[in-house]
Amino acid sequence: MRVLMTGGGTAGHINPALAIASTIKKNDPNAQIEFVGTARGLENTLVTKEGYKLHHVNIMGVSRSLSPRNIKAAFLMISSQFEAKRIIKEFKPDIVIGTGGYVCWPALKVAARMGIPTVAHESNARPGLAIRQLQGSLDKILVNFKETEAYIAAKEKVVHVGNPLRGGFGGFDYQSAREKLGIPDEKTYVLAFGGSLGAQRINETVFAYMKHLDKQGGDVICHLATGKNYYEDFSAQFKAAGLDKNEDLCMMEYIHDMHVRMSAADIIICRAGAMTISELAMMKKACVMIPSPNVVDNHQYKNAKVLADAGAVVMLEESGLDDALFSDTVDGLAASPEKRSELEKNISEFAKSDANKHIYGEILALIKK
Repeated sequence: MRVLMTGGGTAGHINPALAIASTIKKNDPNAQIEFVGTARGLENTLVTKEGYKLHHVNIMGVSRSLSPRNIKAAFLMISSQFEAKRIIKEFKPDIVIGTGGYVCWPALKVAARMGIPTVAHESNARPGLAIRQLQGSLDKILVNFKETEAYIAAKEKVVHVGNPLRGGFGGFDYQSAREKLGIPDEKTYVLAFGGSLGAQRINETVFAYMKHLDKQGGDVICHLATGKNYYEDFSAQFKAAGLDKNEDLCMMEYIHDMHVRMSAADIIICRAGAMTISELAMMKKACVMIPSPNVVDNHQYKNAKVLADAGAVVMLEESGLDDALFSDTVDGLAASPEKRSELEKNISEFAKSDANKHIYGEILALIKK
């Protein structure tokens, strides 16, 4: 099997592609898999780290407002198709799979025109512009949320499969993870993070909560990953406040053992990216979601709203966030195992434990057809 994967710009598009690639390799070790991205995106780090060949096309996103930038974007939409066609003719894929972001547009568009099977996977509740524009050309549209179908006219192409997850998540049970991290049974473990680069508002709010915990004492352990962009500043504040002397509080730049820490956590504070949601659902975790307001189409809010409406998460919007509200919310969950249990049960309804298997089956069926 020869598979061309495309999607990039952010980890939210790249990680699903890598998870699908891993699933294909697990089922077909002889599969040949290559990727298409841009020279600017995060795929240059994440994809190459996994050992896959990465081809580049030159394309850029369209501005939602009137802008001279859109003239260049329109030109690149045309020229990038010639680049994609050259890549496809050289690699000769049996199928082309896109996971969103504007970079997936030329390869999927050209492949469909050449009669090569095409599949798109959409992780977010509301599909991105590229997939909405391509839906008439695609053979299959695989979705994470059932609600996504409402935004797609070609409903006969939609298959609800969930999100592909990479190895590790779900591999640790709660008790084993806590023992590995040295977390006592009587402590409530709060884990907070805002992504690999970080989220300033989450950092500020959780840092204030840590000072609150340090002052009041109690049975809550709180660990915060600030992200690369904010670690130097917040770690200095953490030490200046004397919080580094409190063994129940910890500030780190990045979480390298995320699957272990998420398994051990009682409450998780996070953004509302689609992959994070799928991991939380698989692991049945109570969480407070603070959607990023700085993403295209406000898709994190839409992701979190689906869960909040189902009683599966507590959602706090960044625009209305203050330290007192946050502390009251987290303290309330820490004091109520019953409420956490309800959230855990409800979010588990969004888990698709067979997502990888289902996605691979759809890929095989389309190639055979």
